[in-house]
Amino acid sequence: MKPKVAFFDFTSCEGCQLAVLELENELLDLLGLVEIVNFREAIDDRREDYDIAFLEGSITRPADLPRVQKIRDTAKICVAMGACATSGGVNAIKNTASDLEEVRRYVYGQKAHCFDTFPTKPMKQVIKVDYELFGCPINKYEFVELVKCLLTGRPFANKNYPLCVECKHNGNICVFHKNMTCLGPVTRAGCDSICPNNGNKCEGCRGLVDDPNTETAREVLSEHGYTVEDILREFTLFNTITEAPKK
Repeated sequence: MKPKVAFFDFTSCEGCQLAVLELENELLDLLGLVEIVNFREAIDDRREDYDIAFLEGSITRPADLPRVQKIRDTAKICVAMGACATSGGVNAIKNTASDLEEVRRYVYGQKAHCFDTFPTKPMKQVIKVDYELFGCPINKYEFVELVKCLLTGRPFANKNYPLCVECKHNGNICVFHKNMTCLGPVTRAGCDSICPNNGNKCEGCRGLVDDPNTETAREVLSEHGYTVEDILREFTLFNTITEAPKK
């Protein structure tokens, strides 16, 4: 029997699910190997008998907790998909505020009392996560590779080296030489350096590589005239930091 697959969304833009749908021909091949039983972006019928659950989005509300726990209890394998699910993503910027109630009033105004919320959490802080797919959005080809590994029993390993490796392989001019900042030296590879390929800086959406050399990154940024505050802002977009790096 085909493994049953489900997709679920929490606090997010649902861009990672759209990335899956953008696979087109590859998705048709995958449909021959799995049965999708729950995918709000793609199908109307929904079932709750799934083997593999792909979870997009961060946990930001009390109501999210029982829902995500039910998914964990049902699925044999849970995959956190995208920056919001793996690190809290942009949603976690609110965690840097000293008064969360004030943040809620700022966003929702007079309707603030209608929206119950707490500090944003990535999936792994509330349930056991078996695999993670990084990025904003995910690399759709990494998604295909993970599914193939799950179906064949092969191990799946995330890239564990800095984005700079891919950037150099692609022959890009370092964006520091274009008077831009870049988090490539400490960001996990796996996106094929898509942003620098197109003339943009890396903003760290794939999260920090294991044991990142953050001190070297700070030194590089400082050499190009950026302050500690500038550096903090760069890290905070996808990897929230609540206190300044030590000098």
